[in-house]
Amino acid sequence: MTENESSGAPLLVVDEITLRFGGVTAIDRVSFEIRPGELFAIIGPNGAGKTSIFNSISQVYEPQSGDIRWKDKTLRGLRPDKVAARGIARTFQNIELFPHMTVIENLLLGRHMRMKRSFLSGSLWLGPARREEMEHRRRVEDIIDFLEIERWRKSPVALLPYGFQKRVELGRALAMEPELLLLDEPVAGMNLEETEDMARFILDIREELGISMLLVEHDMGLVMDIADRVMVLDFGKTIAEGTPEEVQRDPAVIAAYLGDEATFSKVSDVEVGADDLAAVEAMHDAGA
Repeated sequence: MTENESSGAPLLVVDEITLRFGGVTAIDRVSFEIRPGELFAIIGPNGAGKTSIFNSISQVYEPQSGDIRWKDKTLRGLRPDKVAARGIARTFQNIELFPHMTVIENLLLGRHMRMKRSFLSGSLWLGPARREEMEHRRRVEDIIDFLEIERWRKSPVALLPYGFQKRVELGRALAMEPELLLLDEPVAGMNLEETEDMARFILDIREELGISMLLVEHDMGLVMDIADRVMVLDFGKTIAEGTPEEVQRDPAVIAAYLGDEATFSKVSDVEVGADDLAAVEAMHDAGA
């Protein structure tokens, strides 16, 4: 058990961060924390600031104010690779793999920061470097088995069906051995069967590997089924946070998804569930 788990202290604390692009405020004094072993989800319409939060945690973007602390140490000012080295890995909305490399080769890229031997030792394929790479390959094979992509292990990623490519991207993040995994729309573009498979893998990652996760996703059914806590963003501001059940019944969430007060007044006495939120989010994104 880690010190954070034994003390109950949060792994990640996002404290009043604000991020602006010129005159546009993408994130407006947002705060939340992620506890060990927790699956925390962020939802909201397109443009709400969800991915900007991911990029701020990864230090791709530098917030103008506030702080982001990992195990009580600030991440602000670190390079993205240094953030990753501290135990934070991520996936992306769009698949960011090397299409002409095999599944094994793509996953081995996730082991790069775990390699300790020098460039010279690796180039000469000396004994210690050879043994180290064999160990990394063994760990990659474990991930391939875990994600059930054995049949594709030596295939170029470009030849894989879309859903399996998403698994490979997830596998590359797992290869980094993170303590916190940032999942940016992991089921975007998937059919029902692929979505159910990905949901199963996400739950297995938490239960079997003990990895905490921050999930951004538009699939409301998925979020409400698997998340421990949910935060709702609207125009860069937090409008609700709580369990999935609490969020589904929050008047501010219903108003944000359904629109103006006149519309809200007609439905405020109706219980709104995940399917309802999914429907109104689709209308919002379509400009309805």
